[in-house]
Amino acid sequence: MFIIGVAGGSGSGKTTLVNAILEKVPYDKIALLAQDSYYKDSSHLPMEQRQALNFDHPDSIEWDLMLSDIQKLKNGNVIESPTYSYLTCTRQEETIHVAPKEILIVEGILIFTHLALCKEMDMRIYLEVEPDKRLTRIIERDMESRGRTAQEVIKRYYKTVRPMYEEFIKPSRERADMLVMNGGLNHEAADFIASSILGKLK
Repeated sequence: MFIIGVAGGSGSGKTTLVNAILEKVPYDKIALLAQDSYYKDSSHLPMEQRQALNFDHPDSIEWDLMLSDIQKLKNGNVIESPTYSYLTCTRQEETIHVAPKEILIVEGILIFTHLALCKEMDMRIYLEVEPDKRLTRIIERDMESRGRTAQEVIKRYYKTVRPMYEEFIKPSRERADMLVMNGGLNHEAADFIASSILGKLK
């Protein structure tokens, strides 16, 4: 199994890049794993406290479970990946059936901050996007899919998203093998990565 990590700040276009790659590569040859699925469950907290959680700190992720699932896939085992709801800030009862494939793409803002996880990856790709552009994308995304107002998104951005980016995520790009300028909108990079994957499959 060849493992590709895709990281970058919130709003850098990780999902967009992955989807562009999937359009060019046989889907049945690739498995996907999202860091967001491994946020720690917060159902024991009142809703007000859940909404104030810092989702951009490495401590918010259940790394041991994520690492264990990746190692199971590498060993040829099927896993049931957890799912997480941003609307309720809780882990869901539903799981995602993930079977081992020749290629595994792991994506998330914090995946390069975890050294043991990085060591499992054969290729590490970091999406580099200007903060102002990322903020615009974050506002659009959070209003559309996470039930937040623009004011709430901007407040969260300056309180946690931006500081955590500077402290943890931006420094983690030093562990990347490849920097993709303009993030998920860089179609040439998507083509190059897809070609590399096709080469591995052959």
